[in-house]
Amino acid sequence: MADWVLYGAALLVGALLGSFLNVVISRLPRSAGLVEAEGRPSGLAYPPSQCEACGRRLRPFDLIPVLSYILLRGRCRTCGAEIGIRHLLVEIGGSLLGVATVYLAPSALALAAIGILFFMLLALTVIDAETGFLPDRLTLPLLALGLGFSFAPFTPSPVQSFIGALVGGGGLWLLAFAYRLFRGREGLGGGDVKLVAAGGAWCGAVALPALLLIASVTGLLFALFQMVGGRKERALSAELRFGPFLCAAIALTYTAELLELFAPG
Repeated sequence: MADWVLYGAALLVGALLGSFLNVVISRLPRSAGLVEAEGRPSGLAYPPSQCEACGRRLRPFDLIPVLSYILLRGRCRTCGAEIGIRHLLVEIGGSLLGVATVYLAPSALALAAIGILFFMLLALTVIDAETGFLPDRLTLPLLALGLGFSFAPFTPSPVQSFIGALVGGGGLWLLAFAYRLFRGREGLGGGDVKLVAAGGAWCGAVALPALLLIASVTGLLFALFQMVGGRKERALSAELRFGPFLCAAIALTYTAELLELFAPG
């Protein structure tokens, strides 16, 4: 199959998966009881996609990834309610992740593993950014899958994976416990702990220092950017949602490992 056909298919499938992720991102926190549903749909399979403002069921031509958003100018066809820009960005992000997955995957099994990792990290990134939660329904399966795929040839060894999960999750839990003990309030959420454990399972124990360094530096730079941008008081008082930076660090670390593993020579 020609490369342009393969990558074109990856763009399309990635956009479709991004469209589905928008449903997961909107509804999973409600179904898990992390946020109030307020009469809005919470089932992942039912009801079908609908406008959350007027409740109108969306037609197939309203659900074409990226294109429908552009043609509708980001508004519901019936009531004119604004459709958040997040829907467009996630669909575009899904397309890019689809291409990256195909580029990095050395086999069909690797294609499945890398795709699962990237798209689950995308969902977790947006959910945490919007709600401040990292749902167990995503972090725990991600951890289990990381341990399971450790027996494949394109991932760290099972020993590295299990130690990475134990040291990553356990170390961060101890850090969070110590912070709560001495400061009397939460510093890191349980979701962050499970996400680091998942990152250790996927990337291995050796990669943990680099993973945590990337997440910490990018998080610090984001906070500094907010302060420089004239939002100093808000940046100092607001809770820094660490999940998106952890997700980015896991994706970057795992990508670097794949590129090193399959580099020529």
